[in-house]
Amino acid sequence: MKTKPHPRYRLIVLDWDGTVMDSGDKIANCFRAAAREAGFPEPEPDAVKRYIGTSLSTMCRALYPGTAPAQAAQVVEGYRKYWNHLDRTPVQLYPGVQTGLHALAEAGFLLAIATGKSREGLDRVLDRTNLRPWFVYSRCADESRPKPHPKMLLDILAYTGMAVTESLMIGDTTFDLRMAKAAGMDGLGIGHGYHSKEELESCGNLPVAGNFPELTAWLLDPGRTGTGQASCRTNLRE
Repeated sequence: MKTKPHPRYRLIVLDWDGTVMDSGDKIANCFRAAAREAGFPEPEPDAVKRYIGTSLSTMCRALYPGTAPAQAAQVVEGYRKYWNHLDRTPVQLYPGVQTGLHALAEAGFLLAIATGKSREGLDRVLDRTNLRPWFVYSRCADESRPKPHPKMLLDILAYTGMAVTESLMIGDTTFDLRMAKAAGMDGLGIGHGYHSKEELESCGNLPVAGNFPELTAWLLDPGRTGTGQASCRTNLRE
C-alpha cells in the first residue's frame, strides 16, 4: 500500500549541493584553485561554503568585492575546469537520499530541483547518481536568476502547474529559504548542509529537519502538521 503524502504539499522542490549531495569540500577546493589561478588570494574553505547555493559569479563577487565581470568569468571557467577534469575530491549523496526520494515519489509527490549549479553540472551529477528519473523538472542558476531571487521557483511552479500554497522548498542555506519566501512559498531547512540550524530557524519558516531521513518521515507523516506551518504562514505575511 502506498504511503499517503503530506496533506498540504504536492510539489517538493529541493536544492542540490548541501541538501541532496555532500559536495562542499569539492566546491571549496575547485573554487580556491580557480581563484588562485586567476590571481586572487585563496579564500578559506568555510568562506567558500558560506556561499554555496548562489551562482559562481555571485560567490566570486561576495568573496572579492569589486571584481570586474571579466575576472569573475575567469574564475567561473577555471572552476568548471577543475570540477569536471582536474579535481578528485570525492562527493556523495547524503545518507537516506536514495530511499527518501523513492519513498516521496511513490507517495505521489512531484519532485523538482532549484540549484545554484550550472545546467551542465547538474546534468552530470543527475546521470552519475541515477537520480534523474525521480525529478519532473529542474532549474539552474545559469538559465534563470541566482538565489535568493525567486525566478527559479516561479519557473518550476509555471511548468508544473502547482499552486504556491501546495509547494515546499527545501534547502540547507538561508539563500534557499529567502528564495522561498520571496516566491510566497513555504520553506524548510535541512541541517546537514552549510548554514547553521540557528540561521535557518531565523528565516521564520518551518522547523529545521536534521537530515534526509527525518525530512522524509516528516513529509510522509500526515500527523506532523500544525504549529510549524502556522508560524511559517504568519512570517510570510509580515
